Amino acid sequence: MAEANGAPRDVEAVSKFVESFAAQLVEAGMQRMPARVFAALLSSDSGTLTSAELGEQLRISPAAVSGAVRYLAQQHMVAREREPGSRRERYRVHSDQWYEALTNREAVIKGWERALREGVDSLGGGSPAGRRLAETLAFFEFVDGEVALMMDRWRIHRERHFGDG
Repeated sequence: MAEANGAPRDVEAVSKFVESFAAQLVEAGMQRMPARVFAALLSSDSGTLTSAELGEQLRISPAAVSGAVRYLAQQHMVAREREPGSRRERYRVHSDQWYEALTNREAVIKGWERALREGVDSLGGGSPAGRRLAETLAFFEFVDGEVALMMDRWRIHRERHFGDG
């Protein structure tokens, strides 16, 4: 058993959590290896692990860790940082990773909105396809506005319950 703030930690229970949560992320569409690496980082007390630590905990190769971290970094869910005085990298899960990930989806949604506007203009808003695209565009514009409002409420809620980070 490993120690967690002085209390024994059941390594097997942590492993079960990591695999269970990773399975949920995979079911939601995340790739398997990034899901496992993310769950391992999330469950570590420090929120940081090295490639070697991730490889040992998850029983995966350095290449698998590297690919998973690259994907997670692109999704703004983890950050790479150097260990002080070392060339080794540590990978850190953001304390507000869900906020970061959702906020960074805004650029994707804006791109979809632009493409849909062009589609409506090209097809004509009165055609069946143009109306369908216009409704899809309206949906994404609505979601975009609601997410922005929700994220403002989340910042207030987070500060009230967890401090400013």
